[in-house]
Amino acid sequence: MSGTSDTATDPRLRTTLAGLELRSPVLTASGTCGYGPEYEQLLDYRRLGGFTTKSVTREERPGNDPERIVEVRAGLLNAIGLANVGLERFLIEKVPFIRTMPTTVLVNVAGHSLDDYVAVAAALDEHACIAGIELNVSCPNVSDGLMFGTDPRLLREVTAAVRGALKQTRLIVKLSPNVTDITEMARAAIDGGAEGLSLINTYVGLSIDARTRRPRLGNVTGGLSGPAIKPLALYNIHRVYRDVAREAGVPILGMGGVQTTEDAIEFLLAGATAVAVGTALFVDPTIPIKIADGLAAYADEHGLGSIGELTGQLELG
Repeated sequence: MSGTSDTATDPRLRTTLAGLELRSPVLTASGTCGYGPEYEQLLDYRRLGGFTTKSVTREERPGNDPERIVEVRAGLLNAIGLANVGLERFLIEKVPFIRTMPTTVLVNVAGHSLDDYVAVAAALDEHACIAGIELNVSCPNVSDGLMFGTDPRLLREVTAAVRGALKQTRLIVKLSPNVTDITEMARAAIDGGAEGLSLINTYVGLSIDARTRRPRLGNVTGGLSGPAIKPLALYNIHRVYRDVAREAGVPILGMGGVQTTEDAIEFLLAGATAVAVGTALFVDPTIPIKIADGLAAYADEHGLGSIGELTGQLELG
């Protein structure tokens, strides 16, 4: 990898997310970079604010039947089905590399039951190289992945249980947009002890092959990500920030179509403290670095002492 540029140590880019000190407000989104080694030769981890692994569950999961990914206009539908190596293999095979990563690492945790979430979180908490857990209660392409993410009582319960199992690891809860009122879910997560909120996860979508008259995905439906959902992501972040997170003092990790520096700035203005890049990594793995460089240039142009000055500064009328 090439040498680290000045933006890697630019104090104006430093931010705090859920109590974690980040060198930049730009992270990777879960499910798009594997566990770390996959992008090692493509992305300078020293210049990331943080890296989020793909989901880890208690037991190994093969995932859904193919096809699992289909490109649609302005986005991507995926129905991976939380395919992953499982907790035991993750600890043996993946944690050694994570220990070497020169950035803050979050692990996305999913499960079928409250006991699953607690068991995985407690095991990860024993490893200091894992700074935070992103609690995935909102995966739309597994049969029970939305159970916790759409019921405020259950979400509060699982968040509190996981929070109680953590001694050193920070807890961020990833919210589903596939609900009637996302602010209600945000309140439930915060009441349960979430130190940060991650939003939004993907929207449930369907793609049909007109020639065969069949769904393009083996799972029939999948999660829609990419620029198609950006306006919806901004709306949800703005609502959660304005109605819940700002008063509670809980930061938001915003995601959903972030491709450019301008996108990142819009997410910050809507209320995010940091942003995560996901689908865009499949186009250009260096996009998070380009966004960070662009944020530094924006700070120069507008005389900002900290890029954090943009958070929540959307002007309404």
